[in-house]
Amino acid sequence: MSPDTVAAPGAKPGTRTQARARAARNRRLLVHGSRVLLLAVVVALWEILARAEIIDPFNFSMPSAIWDQIREWAVHGTAQGSLWEQIWYTLYEALLGWILGVTAGVVLGITLGRIRFLADVLGPYIKVLNAIPRIVLAPVFLIWFGLGPASKVASAVVLVFFPVFFNAFQGAREVDRNLVNNARILGASNRRVTLQVVIPSATSWIFTSLHVSFGFALIGAIVGEYIGATKGLGLLVAASQGTFNAAGVYAAMAILAVVALLTEGLLTFAERRLFRWRPAEAGTER
Repeated sequence: MSPDTVAAPGAKPGTRTQARARAARNRRLLVHGSRVLLLAVVVALWEILARAEIIDPFNFSMPSAIWDQIREWAVHGTAQGSLWEQIWYTLYEALLGWILGVTAGVVLGITLGRIRFLADVLGPYIKVLNAIPRIVLAPVFLIWFGLGPASKVASAVVLVFFPVFFNAFQGAREVDRNLVNNARILGASNRRVTLQVVIPSATSWIFTSLHVSFGFALIGAIVGEYIGATKGLGLLVAASQGTFNAAGVYAAMAILAVVALLTEGLLTFAERRLFRWRPAEAGTER
């Protein structure tokens, strides 16, 4: 006798499954609707308070002015060039820094996680480097590499590297020892164990850091552009601040938020595609 028949005598098979899917769908709609409603309330309240001058519109601007600024940039461009060029410039720096930082973090994290001697030797130096406030390195990179994209890429790399490294390192250390021992019994070499056991087991740890690390890459690119650049959204923020254009500052921040959200969505989609084999956690819906 099936669980569905026990739960609902006379019901068609699959009724409970359909009910759960319907309840999950309704909950997703409720969550998304609540998010949109919350955003609408905050934006409307901001607009009302600014128009009533309860908050200073010169300092805090207002959503309608921010929208007008974005539309002005999109249609007529900025003083540094078209808006899309500024977005692409920042995205290019962040993406390149993210790729380099992720690659270095994964390779070094897996290597030190597998080779304890290297971990013991390099561990103190990595901890010291991690303790340095990495944002303050942006002026140093500007001196080293100039106003071009290289200094922004370097800032993004150092922000991305450490969270990815520590997650990859921990993932390599947390691999089930029985899996490793079984692979060795079957004759697998160290290289095969690393490629076919350790790295797949650490992938979920690495993906956890990827969600956060691209935001760090954007921060590194923006901070570098804010300090000194010829193009980019960070330069738009600096130029708007220099002319006391609060709407411009918030407009650049809004564009950055959209870029970050789109990237997060792509990463989540890729993670779900890669981990379709993994069962859903208790209390969650796939």
